[in-house]
Amino acid sequence: MDRLTQRFTTIGKRKGKALVTFITAGDPDLATTADMIHLLEEAGADIIELGMPFSDPMADGPTIQLSSERALAAGTTLEGILATVRTVRSTSTIPIILMGYLNPVHAYGYERFARDAAEAGVDGVLLVDMPPEESDGFLQAANSHGLKVIFLLTPTSDKARIATVAELGRGFVYYVTVTGVTGARQEVSATLAAELGRVRKKIRLPIMAGFGVSTPEQAADVAALADGVVVGSAIVRLFQQHSGKRLREELKRFVSSLKQAISNEF
Repeated sequence: MDRLTQRFTTIGKRKGKALVTFITAGDPDLATTADMIHLLEEAGADIIELGMPFSDPMADGPTIQLSSERALAAGTTLEGILATVRTVRSTSTIPIILMGYLNPVHAYGYERFARDAAEAGVDGVLLVDMPPEESDGFLQAANSHGLKVIFLLTPTSDKARIATVAELGRGFVYYVTVTGVTGARQEVSATLAAELGRVRKKIRLPIMAGFGVSTPEQAADVAALADGVVVGSAIVRLFQQHSGKRLREELKRFVSSLKQAISNEF
């Protein structure tokens, strides 16, 4: 059984919900990224999303855009990210998903990327600007190396898109709780329960819901409706505000509070 499936199986046995945490690889440097993956795991994260920094992150709000700029300024490359995952794999089995945009992966080469990512210990990939209807080339390479391709669904996804994701998606589905770019919001959408109910009728994969979750209370609200919650911008903002020991302390405190909040619901 692969790492991602094993993690969901373990969570399901205890009737819990998954906490997915996002950080940008290379912010402020890749050595810190490796250290923070371990810290996130210790604090309660079930799955790590590593952002692949890109110069034109059109789906991201200011917080993650700035983190990509910091990572690129530090010289972060796709090769370096994969090397970092390979290093982490010597001491951790936490599922790791690479999240980003198609352009760097296309430039790297689909077959080469899928092979190198799988060999490094990456469990899945989510490319936010790759429509599932146009993903055949990448899917073929990813599937041949056991790399799970994760797709997004949104409040505006129609029946055809949901059906396509149900057929092609692997690992889990990332449900975007709001329209627009990433970034912390003040409240959870009032229509989220109905939206997730509509998707769940067609999707058998676990549904992770995110975009805009910024507090433990919001995480609990979302986790009560989905199979897990994704927190990104609120975590990435800590890298903008702190460094060194203070960053470690604040990150561990915040992620622990998120995990405690979603655990208290069940």
